[in-house]
Amino acid sequence: MITGDAAYIKKINRSLILEKIVEEGMISRADISKATALTRATVSAQVADLLDEDLIIETQLEHTSVGRKPIMLSLNAKSGYSLGIDVDYSQISFTISDLLGKLVFEKSIECKSRAYEDILQILIEQINLLDEAYSDNRYGIIGVVIAIHGLVGKDEKVHFVPRFLWRSVNLKEDLEKACKLDIHIENNANMSAFAERVFLHHETNSLLCATIHSGIGLGMIMDNQFFRGNDGFAGEIGHMIVVPHGRPCSCGNEGCWEQYASELVFLENIKEERNLSSFTYSDLEMLVNEGDQEILERLDNYIYYLSIGLNNMINMYNPDTIILDGEILRLYPDSLKKLEAHLSSSISHYRKLSVSTLGKRTVRMGACAFAIKHFLRVSMLNLKYQEA
Repeated sequence: MITGDAAYIKKINRSLILEKIVEEGMISRADISKATALTRATVSAQVADLLDEDLIIETQLEHTSVGRKPIMLSLNAKSGYSLGIDVDYSQISFTISDLLGKLVFEKSIECKSRAYEDILQILIEQINLLDEAYSDNRYGIIGVVIAIHGLVGKDEKVHFVPRFLWRSVNLKEDLEKACKLDIHIENNANMSAFAERVFLHHETNSLLCATIHSGIGLGMIMDNQFFRGNDGFAGEIGHMIVVPHGRPCSCGNEGCWEQYASELVFLENIKEERNLSSFTYSDLEMLVNEGDQEILERLDNYIYYLSIGLNNMINMYNPDTIILDGEILRLYPDSLKKLEAHLSSSISHYRKLSVSTLGKRTVRMGACAFAIKHFLRVSMLNLKYQEA
């Protein structure tokens, strides 16, 4: 039984009711009372407040049986928007969703500069433009979550971004000085893991999500909470050494996993070896479809190195669900079977291994969902993934 002062108990009850409404999509007051073990009087009082705040709406269902038509409650998805931003190598991507995570707007800006001040100015300009453009409802943009491909502390300060060489920058504070919105800074892999849990994998509370695009990061959700480590830096698994005295890495070590299994390094190596001006995922897909033997051998070698780190992850954390977020795995036929073939240890235990189906917007969708979670003040969200 929850005990405490009246304000605290009211806050907890509100969270339970909102979480159940979001989870069910549409639910009656009576069913909320049954599902949460709250009294009908408590549910009615809380619902009245939520209706006054435009956070939920009522719908009267049509039915033919005798008796009163049931009144159903659902989240008012159109009462606000969330903004998720992915600050990646060479590109900043923006996504706006409604309060149920449905995509409303997407935009990407190419960014040639890696300087902190330049990227800060782009973020300020775009956030303020979007804040003005999406102020057509009660709450407007309810929060901004920015995903960073580097070390983000529990204090939300950016401690190090390897590819930008940023060290100890307070992006949150700098943005809050120039923008009127609620700003949160998170690690990109955490946001990928959150997207997978919120939109697709409702049945698990033990999930690992490895992002393997420009580097390799690991988002970890245990008992529906992020596992962050002592300072918030847990999950930098791309800098686990898999080849002693191997390729040099920007982190200062040699032989880091991401030097052998990140997609950016894979594509850049082929570009340099073949003396090409560029080499993209589309170029790779074309060569795979053409049956280019050298490329197929390189991909098999890439899968092998990917499996080394994956094996280590499984043995360290014994997860229920593992998600790999990468384009190469999506375009290379039977990549998952090839990967699983290398995971033959009798010690490694996991229930499900899959490749993300959310595509390149995974990080941004996770960021949008995380902003919604903050705004609604619920412990977890279960949303349906919806295209715009």
